Amino acid sequence: MSQDQRARLAAFPTDKPVDPATIGAVLADAARRLTAAGIDQPRLDARILLAHALGMPGNGLYGQEEQDIGVTVRDDFETAISRRLNREPVSRIIGSRGFWSLDLELTAAALDPRPDSETLIEAVLAHAGPRETPIRVLDLGTGTGCLLLSVLAEYPEATGLGIDISPDCVSLAIRNAAANGLAERASFQIGHWDEGLHTIFDVIMCNPPYIPTATIADLAPEVRDHEPRGALDGGPDGLDCYRELAARFPRRLSENGHIFLEIGHDQHADVTRIMAENALVTATVRQDLGGRDRCLIIRCGA
Repeated sequence: MSQDQRARLAAFPTDKPVDPATIGAVLADAARRLTAAGIDQPRLDARILLAHALGMPGNGLYGQEEQDIGVTVRDDFETAISRRLNREPVSRIIGSRGFWSLDLELTAAALDPRPDSETLIEAVLAHAGPRETPIRVLDLGTGTGCLLLSVLAEYPEATGLGIDISPDCVSLAIRNAAANGLAERASFQIGHWDEGLHTIFDVIMCNPPYIPTATIADLAPEVRDHEPRGALDGGPDGLDCYRELAARFPRRLSENGHIFLEIGHDQHADVTRIMAENALVTATVRQDLGGRDRCLIIRCGA
């Protein structure tokens, strides 16, 4: 623990009595309560939230279990645990999410990037050519900017454009680009898919809403109650956005370019058919870490 971190632990006001509490004790109590509420990974969640309250990295608590914490930290931590007991995701409580190689700010405006979506980055690396290739990337429905910025981080000569219908998401993505040193190669604008564009791109990425409307109520509370509805709802059969995008993709894709499109695990056949109706060929599908179909790699037909 650094001198600054020790000072933070010791400098809390003591104007009201409080039972002595150690890092180990408050972690154990929080984990017990999270377990009773049916929260997955309760100990990990408690550790991340306490480290955040202390202003420490996530691994900063190891070996400090006997260290006392003060009133301010206990209050902040209790607030965070109460939010988690209400099934708010940890990433939303701390306001950030690690995705691929990046640390991203997260706000209520944007979809929380999931590890499943990293499948699209893996697919780009496998299909878009050597890392020094100066590809031009389009990210439709950019949200936090996670897809575009992750690709730009891997391709130092690439440039890209992220579009989102939400002004708040565009502002968020701009901040994330700056925070990750990618602002010079990433631009963002407000818009509905590709409306108003006249440029073609070598890589098009998109994670559209694909949850059927009627099944949203059955999702986990972390998703149902805390994600923006517009980022989830794909219409009655979950395929509305794919139908619209399929008509737009051909005019935006370069001759040898590829589209990297996230899908629901059971939508491979339906989305492939929709793309084929618009002269787009699904070259292959890539599975996520759970072995489920997650990313279609699509190109223009001959």
